[in-house]
Amino acid sequence: MNELKSLNFASRTRLVAKYTFFAILVGILSGSASAFFLISLKYVTTLRSENLWLIAFLPIGGFIIGWIYYKYGKRSEGGNDLIIKTINYSKERLPWMMAPLVLFGTLATHLFGGSAGREGTAVQMGGSLADQITRWYDVSKYDRKILILMGVSGGFSSVFGTPLAGTIFALEMSRTGRISYSALIPCLLAAIIADFITITWGVGHTSYQIALVPSIDPMVLIYAIAAGILFGVIGWTFSFSKAWFGNQFKTRINYPPMRLFWGGVIIALSFAAISTDRYAGLGIPVIVSAFQETVPVYDFIAKLFFTTFTLGAGFKGGEVTPLFFIGATAGNAFSQIIPLPISLLAGMGFVAVFSGATNTPLASTIMGIELFGAEAAVFLGIACMVAYLFSGKTSVYSAQEVAVDKLNHSDDLTFRKKNG
Repeated sequence: MNELKSLNFASRTRLVAKYTFFAILVGILSGSASAFFLISLKYVTTLRSENLWLIAFLPIGGFIIGWIYYKYGKRSEGGNDLIIKTINYSKERLPWMMAPLVLFGTLATHLFGGSAGREGTAVQMGGSLADQITRWYDVSKYDRKILILMGVSGGFSSVFGTPLAGTIFALEMSRTGRISYSALIPCLLAAIIADFITITWGVGHTSYQIALVPSIDPMVLIYAIAAGILFGVIGWTFSFSKAWFGNQFKTRINYPPMRLFWGGVIIALSFAAISTDRYAGLGIPVIVSAFQETVPVYDFIAKLFFTTFTLGAGFKGGEVTPLFFIGATAGNAFSQIIPLPISLLAGMGFVAVFSGATNTPLASTIMGIELFGAEAAVFLGIACMVAYLFSGKTSVYSAQEVAVDKLNHSDDLTFRKKNG
């Protein structure tokens, strides 16, 4: 019996050593890639803000992005959905071109004023770079899946500075309703190392603060639940709109590069009509303002339109930071009808709309705690869980699998029978 225990301990030690080694590799790769990306993104964002005439070239920039993906992208066009499909099923290695292509596409999108995020780029770079490790090391099918999950964790963690949320996001992103606990330690190690590497490169992260958190009582909880429902509906609207615009472009325009061209024309003309680039790019200054002062009540509606239209046309980037913008400004607007502090509602919306649109309630809650502190944890948790419940079956990730349905838990048995 003692010998058996000794062998068991030895095998566990070897397993931890193996995953630690891979976590260091993945963390360095994904963290360095995110650092280069964030530095470059800051540069192109500043360049656009100081030269708003660049937005007029969004159609041309879009056509170039579309043509490069059409000519050389192949499977890389699948983006985050390709990452999810590869994690769940595919034996085929992620394209090595995925990282440079999405990096170029995202920087070009932001340079010319497209309304997009950054997490999609970091996740795709992290996942694809992690999968390239299998070119050098012979790993099992399961270890390869863990490697890609580590890349996703590292990418998400390093771009937002949230290693715990990055860990859980990778596991919730691919399959909602079920988490692989065996992947927790490898993903956490990769997320921590990637975040450390990004900071080491001198990249900082935006700070947000919830100024006031009220005491919990029955009415306050009712207000929090009501806000969560509204945030869930917004999350559903975002997912639906992105898919709808995408289908419209694909149905009406056969040649992919022209989808981005005409999408760019409409976006550029829209910005010219409203005489502002407030809804271009990430919109981080507006997010910060939403925690501190009253912002226009239509901000979240405008950002929702511009982002879903931009991504639906085929421009590159991500959904998460725009979802933060939409959620924070929506919470700010709802403070006029829900008697909770503006900064608290902004923080709740920040993570809850993200939760509803991506079906990642645990990652969203943990992210809120990492960003805003534990004092608001109950409110953040309520908002994220309720938003997740009321966002329906849609997701910004069309390849995301439902292991356990939000309402009908009998699907859990069906999933277990189907997947052994």
